[in-house]
Amino acid sequence: MVEWSRTGERGIEDAVLDAARDCVLAYGVRRTTVTDVARRAGVSRMTVYRRWPDVQSLIGDLMTREWQQVLLAAATDEGTGHARSRLVERVVAGARVLREHPLLCKIRDVDPEVLIPYLLDRRGAGQEEMLRFLVDAVAHGRADGSVRSGEAETMARVVLLTTQSFVLSARTVADGLPAASLDRELARLVDGYLRPD
Repeated sequence: MVEWSRTGERGIEDAVLDAARDCVLAYGVRRTTVTDVARRAGVSRMTVYRRWPDVQSLIGDLMTREWQQVLLAAATDEGTGHARSRLVERVVAGARVLREHPLLCKIRDVDPEVLIPYLLDRRGAGQEEMLRFLVDAVAHGRADGSVRSGEAETMARVVLLTTQSFVLSARTVADGLPAASLDRELARLVDGYLRPD
């Protein structure tokens, strides 16, 4: 989230994260250096190193911030209808934005190995936030009767896993399918999974 100083200027952290985003978009993750980031941010390398021990942790925080912004935008969209329909709308909108997100596209295209730990080994901070959002949304749906009975945590994990595949693997199977078709099918899949029996 954006940090503001007393004078109203953006915080150093955001300036560094913005610079890191610009470097990754220009060069990719592997070719991004702390020196490049510091130069673009207008700070010293030591300023960067005080907050991040290495480029990997800086990129991790950058990805977290970018995904948080997508999640925040989806969460603040009130949507319409019952909790399940709002959840489906938010999941599809978030997947669409992430699928086309410039940073994610650059990493996927140039440095896909950066994503491997988040797919095979552990969840990142952004995924944890998405999971919490989904657990809450499923619980709201159960409360208003629009989501079937079941363990909210488990159902949220299944929705997250499904959505990740629509974001990260769509290119491998979509072969010319319009994005609107993918969105429609993701909505149908998530809605059908959560609908009461």
